[in-house]
Amino acid sequence: MAAAEASRTSEARRDAVFGRWVVFSPARSRRPTDLKSHNPTNPSPGPGADAPPKPSCPFCAGRESECAPQIFRVPPDGSLPWRIRVIQNLYPALRRDVDPPPVPEAEGDVSSDEPGERAVPGFGFHDVVIETPRHDVRLWDLDAEGVRDVLLAYAERVRQLGEHPAVQYVQVFKNHGASAGASMAHSHSQMLGTPFVPPSVTTRLNCMKEIFDRSGNCSLCEIRPKDILISETPNFSAIVPFAASYPFEIWIIPRQHISYFHEIDQDKVWSVFKSARYFNFY
Repeated sequence: MAAAEASRTSEARRDAVFGRWVVFSPARSRRPTDLKSHNPTNPSPGPGADAPPKPSCPFCAGRESECAPQIFRVPPDGSLPWRIRVIQNLYPALRRDVDPPPVPEAEGDVSSDEPGERAVPGFGFHDVVIETPRHDVRLWDLDAEGVRDVLLAYAERVRQLGEHPAVQYVQVFKNHGASAGASMAHSHSQMLGTPFVPPSVTTRLNCMKEIFDRSGNCSLCEIRPKDILISETPNFSAIVPFAASYPFEIWIIPRQHISYFHEIDQDKVWSVFKSARYFNFY
Protein backbone atom coordinates (compact mmCIF):
# COMPACT_ATOMS: atom_id res chain seq x y z
CA MET A 1 0.00 0.00 0.00
CA ALA A 2 2.81 2.40 0.89
CA ALA A 3 4.54 1.72 -2.43
CA ALA A 4 1.30 2.29 -4.33
CA GLU A 5 0.75 5.57 -2.50
CA ALA A 6 4.31 6.67 -3.18
CA SER A 7 3.83 6.00 -6.88
CA ARG A 8 1.03 8.58 -6.89
CA THR A 9 3.16 11.30 -5.28
CA SER A 10 4.44 14.18 -7.39
CA GLU A 11 8.16 14.11 -8.03
CA ALA A 12 10.61 16.48 -9.69
CA ARG A 13 13.39 14.72 -11.60
CA ARG A 14 16.51 16.19 -13.14
CA ASP A 15 18.23 14.28 -15.91
CA ALA A 16 21.98 14.06 -16.40
CA VAL A 17 21.95 14.98 -20.11
CA PHE A 18 20.11 18.30 -20.36
CA GLY A 19 20.20 19.22 -16.67
CA ARG A 20 16.50 20.04 -16.89
CA TRP A 21 13.85 19.46 -14.24
CA VAL A 22 10.71 17.54 -15.18
CA VAL A 23 7.66 17.25 -12.92
CA PHE A 24 5.96 13.85 -12.75
CA SER A 25 2.44 14.14 -11.34
CA PRO A 26 0.06 11.15 -11.50
CA ALA A 27 -2.71 13.39 -10.10
CA ARG A 28 -2.89 15.33 -13.37
CA SER A 29 -4.25 12.26 -15.17
CA ARG A 30 -7.33 12.32 -12.94
CA ARG A 31 -8.43 15.82 -13.99
CA PRO A 32 -12.02 16.10 -15.18
CA THR A 33 -12.60 17.68 -18.57
CA ASP A 34 -15.44 19.28 -20.45
CA LEU A 35 -13.43 19.65 -23.68
CA LYS A 36 -13.15 17.12 -26.47
CA SER A 37 -9.61 15.76 -26.59
CA HIS A 38 -9.01 16.65 -30.25
CA ASN A 39 -11.02 19.86 -30.45
CA PRO A 40 -8.53 22.65 -31.30
CA THR A 41 -10.77 25.44 -30.07
CA ASN A 42 -12.58 26.34 -26.90
CA PRO A 43 -16.27 25.47 -27.38
CA SER A 44 -17.39 28.12 -24.90
CA PRO A 45 -19.28 30.79 -26.91
CA GLY A 46 -18.81 34.48 -26.39
CA PRO A 47 -20.99 36.72 -24.24
CA GLY A 48 -24.54 37.21 -25.39
CA ALA A 49 -24.83 33.73 -26.83
CA ASP A 50 -27.50 31.38 -25.60
CA ALA A 51 -25.16 29.41 -23.33
CA PRO A 52 -26.24 28.80 -19.73
CA PRO A 53 -23.58 27.66 -17.23
CA LYS A 54 -22.68 24.01 -17.69
CA PRO A 55 -24.13 21.87 -14.89
CA SER A 56 -20.80 20.10 -14.49
CA CYS A 57 -18.57 23.20 -14.29
CA PRO A 58 -17.15 23.74 -10.78
CA PHE A 59 -15.70 27.15 -11.75
CA CYS A 60 -19.12 28.76 -12.21
CA ALA A 61 -20.64 30.98 -9.53
CA GLY A 62 -22.59 28.92 -7.02
CA ARG A 63 -20.35 25.86 -7.36
CA GLU A 64 -17.56 27.09 -5.10
CA SER A 65 -17.88 24.14 -2.69
CA GLU A 66 -16.82 21.76 -5.47
CA CYS A 67 -13.42 23.45 -5.86
CA ALA A 68 -10.20 23.15 -3.90
CA PRO A 69 -9.68 25.68 -1.07
CA GLN A 70 -9.80 29.37 -1.96
CA ILE A 71 -6.66 31.48 -1.48
CA PHE A 72 -8.26 34.87 -2.07
CA ARG A 73 -10.99 36.48 -4.14
CA VAL A 74 -11.82 39.80 -5.78
CA PRO A 75 -13.47 41.67 -4.21
CA PRO A 76 -12.36 40.38 -0.79
CA ASP A 77 -15.72 41.25 0.80
CA GLY A 78 -17.57 37.93 0.98
CA SER A 79 -20.93 39.70 1.03
CA LEU A 80 -20.39 40.86 -2.57
CA PRO A 81 -20.42 38.62 -5.65
CA TRP A 82 -16.92 37.55 -6.64
CA ARG A 83 -15.36 38.56 -9.95
CA ILE A 84 -12.12 36.56 -9.63
CA ARG A 85 -11.18 33.61 -7.45
CA VAL A 86 -7.65 32.32 -6.83
CA ILE A 87 -7.85 28.75 -5.59
CA GLN A 88 -5.62 25.74 -5.07
CA ASN A 89 -5.56 23.31 -7.97
CA LEU A 90 -7.55 20.20 -7.10
CA TYR A 91 -5.22 18.12 -9.29
CA PRO A 92 -1.84 19.80 -8.73
CA ALA A 93 1.36 19.09 -10.59
CA LEU A 94 3.24 20.15 -7.45
CA ARG A 95 2.16 19.69 -3.85
CA ARG A 96 2.41 22.17 -1.01
CA ASP A 97 1.94 19.45 1.62
CA VAL A 98 5.31 17.72 1.10
CA ASP A 99 8.66 18.77 2.52
CA PRO A 100 10.45 21.31 0.32
CA PRO A 101 14.04 20.69 -0.76
CA PRO A 102 16.78 22.52 1.15
CA VAL A 103 17.04 26.18 0.29
CA PRO A 104 20.32 26.83 -1.62
CA GLU A 105 22.88 28.72 0.44
CA ALA A 106 24.05 30.65 -2.59
CA GLU A 107 21.96 32.36 -5.23
CA GLY A 108 20.47 30.08 -7.83
CA ASP A 109 18.15 27.13 -7.94
CA VAL A 110 18.46 23.56 -6.76
CA SER A 111 19.96 22.65 -10.14
CA SER A 112 23.14 24.54 -9.17
CA ASP A 113 24.42 21.75 -6.90
CA GLU A 114 26.20 18.57 -7.93
CA PRO A 115 25.54 17.38 -11.51
CA GLY A 116 23.83 14.16 -12.50
CA GLU A 117 20.45 12.60 -12.00
CA ARG A 118 18.39 13.68 -9.04
CA ALA A 119 14.84 13.17 -7.80
CA VAL A 120 13.15 15.22 -5.10
CA PRO A 121 9.58 15.26 -3.77
CA GLY A 122 7.33 17.33 -5.99
CA PHE A 123 7.05 20.30 -3.66
CA GLY A 124 5.57 23.49 -4.98
CA PHE A 125 2.40 25.50 -5.41
CA HIS A 126 -0.12 25.01 -8.20
CA ASP A 127 -2.98 27.48 -8.23
CA VAL A 128 -5.90 28.30 -10.51
CA VAL A 129 -7.07 31.85 -11.28
CA ILE A 130 -10.76 31.78 -12.23
CA GLU A 131 -11.01 34.95 -14.29
CA THR A 132 -14.78 35.35 -14.32
CA PRO A 133 -17.80 33.75 -12.63
CA ARG A 134 -19.56 33.42 -16.01
CA HIS A 135 -19.10 30.33 -18.12
CA ASP A 136 -19.79 32.17 -21.39
CA VAL A 137 -17.19 34.93 -20.89
CA ARG A 138 -13.51 34.65 -21.72
CA LEU A 139 -10.56 36.79 -20.70
CA TRP A 140 -10.61 38.89 -23.87
CA ASP A 141 -14.34 39.54 -23.41
CA LEU A 142 -13.73 41.37 -20.12
CA ASP A 143 -13.77 45.14 -19.92
CA ALA A 144 -10.76 47.20 -18.86
CA GLU A 145 -11.53 46.84 -15.15
CA GLY A 146 -11.87 43.08 -15.50
CA VAL A 147 -8.51 42.62 -17.25
CA ARG A 148 -6.86 44.99 -14.77
CA ASP A 149 -8.13 42.93 -11.83
CA VAL A 150 -6.89 39.66 -13.36
CA LEU A 151 -3.38 41.10 -13.84
CA LEU A 152 -3.36 42.53 -10.32
CA ALA A 153 -4.50 39.14 -8.97
CA TYR A 154 -1.50 37.56 -10.70
CA ALA A 155 0.80 40.16 -9.13
CA GLU A 156 -0.65 39.67 -5.65
CA ARG A 157 -0.26 35.89 -5.81
CA VAL A 158 3.32 36.23 -7.12
CA ARG A 159 4.10 38.43 -4.11
CA GLN A 160 2.58 35.86 -1.76
CA LEU A 161 4.48 32.95 -3.28
CA GLY A 162 7.71 34.95 -3.25
CA GLU A 163 7.52 35.12 0.54
CA HIS A 164 8.00 31.34 0.80
CA PRO A 165 11.72 30.63 1.32
CA ALA A 166 11.71 27.53 -0.92
CA VAL A 167 10.00 29.14 -3.92
CA GLN A 168 12.62 30.17 -6.48
CA TYR A 169 10.42 30.81 -9.51
CA VAL A 170 6.78 31.62 -10.31
CA GLN A 171 5.18 31.03 -13.69
CA VAL A 172 1.79 32.26 -14.89
CA PHE A 173 0.33 30.46 -17.88
CA LYS A 174 -2.96 30.09 -19.71
CA ASN A 175 -4.02 27.20 -21.93
CA HIS A 176 -6.86 27.86 -24.36
CA GLY A 177 -8.57 24.89 -25.98
CA ALA A 178 -7.96 21.17 -25.71
CA SER A 179 -5.03 21.17 -28.14
CA ALA A 180 -3.19 23.60 -25.84
CA GLY A 181 -3.72 21.36 -22.81
CA ALA A 182 -6.82 22.96 -21.29
CA SER A 183 -9.25 20.59 -19.59
CA MET A 184 -11.96 23.08 -18.57
CA ALA A 185 -13.71 25.49 -20.94
CA HIS A 186 -14.44 28.06 -18.20
CA SER A 187 -11.94 30.91 -18.59
CA HIS A 188 -9.05 30.42 -16.18
CA SER A 189 -5.29 30.56 -15.93
CA GLN A 190 -2.79 28.80 -13.70
CA MET A 191 0.24 29.64 -11.57
CA LEU A 192 3.16 27.47 -10.50
CA GLY A 193 5.58 28.26 -7.68
CA THR A 194 8.61 25.97 -7.95
CA PRO A 195 11.75 25.35 -5.87
CA PHE A 196 13.90 25.49 -9.03
CA VAL A 197 14.46 27.93 -11.87
CA PRO A 198 13.92 26.41 -15.34
CA PRO A 199 17.19 26.13 -17.30
CA SER A 200 15.74 28.20 -20.15
CA VAL A 201 15.14 31.08 -17.73
CA THR A 202 18.58 30.70 -16.16
CA THR A 203 20.18 30.75 -19.62
CA ARG A 204 18.27 33.92 -20.54
CA LEU A 205 19.26 35.69 -17.34
CA ASN A 206 22.91 34.63 -17.66
CA CYS A 207 23.00 35.91 -21.24
CA MET A 208 21.53 39.26 -20.22
CA LYS A 209 23.98 39.48 -17.30
CA GLU A 210 26.91 38.81 -19.64
CA ILE A 211 25.79 41.61 -21.97
CA PHE A 212 25.33 43.99 -19.04
CA ASP A 213 28.75 43.14 -17.55
CA ARG A 214 30.39 43.74 -20.93
CA SER A 215 28.54 46.86 -22.08
CA GLY A 216 26.68 48.25 -19.09
CA ASN A 217 23.42 48.04 -21.07
CA CYS A 218 20.26 46.00 -20.49
CA SER A 219 19.52 43.99 -23.64
CA LEU A 220 15.75 44.44 -23.20
CA CYS A 221 16.04 48.19 -22.66
CA GLU A 222 18.08 48.40 -25.88
CA ILE A 223 15.32 46.81 -28.04
CA ARG A 224 13.85 49.67 -30.04
CA PRO A 225 13.87 48.75 -33.77
CA LYS A 226 10.70 50.03 -35.40
CA ASP A 227 10.40 47.16 -37.87
CA ILE A 228 9.44 44.72 -35.07
CA LEU A 229 7.31 47.14 -33.03
CA ILE A 230 3.64 46.18 -32.79
CA SER A 231 2.37 48.71 -30.27
CA GLU A 232 3.74 51.16 -27.74
CA THR A 233 2.35 52.97 -24.71
CA PRO A 234 4.07 55.24 -22.18
CA ASN A 235 4.91 52.20 -20.05
CA PHE A 236 5.18 49.20 -22.39
CA SER A 237 6.31 48.12 -25.85
CA ALA A 238 4.89 45.09 -27.64
CA ILE A 239 7.32 43.58 -30.14
CA VAL A 240 7.95 40.57 -32.33
CA PRO A 241 11.28 39.17 -31.05
CA PHE A 242 14.12 39.12 -33.60
CA ALA A 243 14.57 35.33 -33.20
CA ALA A 244 10.98 34.27 -32.49
CA SER A 245 10.61 30.63 -31.41
CA TYR A 246 7.13 30.10 -32.84
CA PRO A 247 4.55 31.89 -35.04
CA PHE A 248 2.81 34.92 -33.52
CA GLU A 249 5.25 35.15 -30.59
CA ILE A 250 4.95 38.56 -28.93
CA TRP A 251 6.89 40.11 -26.06
CA ILE A 252 5.41 42.86 -23.87
CA ILE A 253 8.34 44.73 -22.34
CA PRO A 254 8.22 47.51 -19.71
CA ARG A 255 9.83 50.71 -21.01
CA GLN A 256 11.11 51.46 -17.53
CA HIS A 257 13.76 49.13 -16.10
CA ILE A 258 11.45 46.98 -13.94
CA SER A 259 12.78 43.62 -12.83
CA TYR A 260 9.70 41.93 -11.37
CA PHE A 261 6.17 41.49 -12.65
CA HIS A 262 4.69 41.86 -9.17
CA GLU A 263 6.00 45.45 -9.04
CA ILE A 264 3.28 46.39 -11.54
CA ASP A 265 0.73 48.92 -10.29
CA GLN A 266 -2.75 49.94 -11.43
CA ASP A 267 -1.50 52.66 -13.78
CA LYS A 268 0.85 50.25 -15.54
CA VAL A 269 -1.90 47.63 -15.76
CA TRP A 270 -4.08 50.10 -17.64
CA SER A 271 -1.19 50.60 -20.04
CA VAL A 272 -0.88 46.85 -20.66
CA PHE A 273 -4.60 46.64 -21.35
CA LYS A 274 -4.52 49.55 -23.79
CA SER A 275 -1.55 48.02 -25.59
CA ALA A 276 -3.19 44.60 -25.87
CA ARG A 277 -6.51 46.02 -27.06
CA TYR A 278 -4.96 47.85 -29.97
CA PHE A 279 -2.73 45.16 -31.43
CA ASN A 280 -3.28 44.78 -35.16
CA PHE A 281 -2.99 41.22 -36.50
CA TYR A 282 -2.88 40.43 -40.22
